[in-house]
Amino acid sequence: MSVLDVSQAEQKLVRAIGVPGLTANIVNTTIGAGIFVLPALVAAKLGSASPFAFLVCAVVMAMVVTSFAIAGSRVSLTGGLYAYVEVAFGRYIGFLAGTLFFLTAILSVSGVISVFAVTVGAAHPLFATPLGHFGIVFVVLAALAWINIRGVRAGTHAVEAVTLIKVIPLLIFVLVGIFFLKRGAIAVPQWPGAKPIGDAVLLLIFAFAGIEVALVPSGEVKNPARTVPRAIYTSLILTTILYILIQLVGQGILGGELAKHPGAPLAEAAARFLGSAGRTLMLVGATISAFGFITSDILSSPRVIFAFGRDGVLPAWFAHVHPRFHTPDIAIISYCVIVFVLSLNSTFQQLAVLANVAVLLLYILCCAAALELMRRKVRTDGPPFHIPGAPVIPVLAIAVIAWILVHASTKEFAVTGICLAVASILFVARRVTAARL
Repeated sequence: MSVLDVSQAEQKLVRAIGVPGLTANIVNTTIGAGIFVLPALVAAKLGSASPFAFLVCAVVMAMVVTSFAIAGSRVSLTGGLYAYVEVAFGRYIGFLAGTLFFLTAILSVSGVISVFAVTVGAAHPLFATPLGHFGIVFVVLAALAWINIRGVRAGTHAVEAVTLIKVIPLLIFVLVGIFFLKRGAIAVPQWPGAKPIGDAVLLLIFAFAGIEVALVPSGEVKNPARTVPRAIYTSLILTTILYILIQLVGQGILGGELAKHPGAPLAEAAARFLGSAGRTLMLVGATISAFGFITSDILSSPRVIFAFGRDGVLPAWFAHVHPRFHTPDIAIISYCVIVFVLSLNSTFQQLAVLANVAVLLLYILCCAAALELMRRKVRTDGPPFHIPGAPVIPVLAIAVIAWILVHASTKEFAVTGICLAVASILFVARRVTAARL
């Protein structure tokens, strides 16, 4: 049994995030703009059996997040999955995990905020110009940076508020639309084979991704051994139920036509029972959902830069903590500046090249870290999370993720490999420079 040494910089942070705040952050990060379009893509593969794919995907993610809960209850350092892997396997492997996370996070939020600006621009010609796009991105990032620098509580409250607002259109869609379902449209005449189900799960796994982002501020979570597992499972249950109901309503309203509206299937379905107001509601909801993802990301992802600075991978000033607000101010500002630059040129297509493989490789490292942390009996801040058969679950998760990765392209592996190779060179250069000083 061992106790982790927490750095002086880490001790300056305020543990202010409880179960409600962390749950809201996970839900907000998980339920993104994708759920407003995914129902059509899944329906194209599975038809009326589509809700089953969400259930299968939830089971897969349950194994993965259980590994997160095991590791997160034993390591309460800022950095989330990066910190778990670093404690388990050392600084270099931890750095690779942090690199994978950073690539996924920075490209994801850059693409989302770019799409957000385009969506706002479509609502009014004034914002459709390059200057308008520039202004929207700048104002959003500057405002969120200011909120999060002023305190993690303020950032958490912003996430909780946006989470409630973004879920309202989806709840209206489900609670009203359920009275307009056509029984024949949701009947399953024939269950699909293993391949279409596997393809659909491969697509949907990313609808459940995002928990790794919300777990980054672990150093600011109250009683992580209790908070992390409860928040993870609560958010997974809530999102799964909501996703299945959304798919059922969309399928029950549009039937076979659902797959013919890949751009805005929920807006099309809502228009059938709420008219033009329903279409507008869902389009606005998609915009709010994108903004919600951005708020969660700015709350969480800059802590990776802080963790790199804390651990000496980056210069120590990246781990600076604001003397008044006790937040990683330099890391937050640096992250927002990078997002701002990338968002002016990023697209979802560019993002997908790295995100798919990177996040799954990160999951494998975290599952392996959970096994190692249990083997070494690492623990901090109270008794660690434990369930029967705990050592088997990460192994099963790794096997499932490996199966999913089989469907990835050679190009995705190549691009991710190049990024890791460049990161490794920078890591070695940093260590050599530090040794000479």
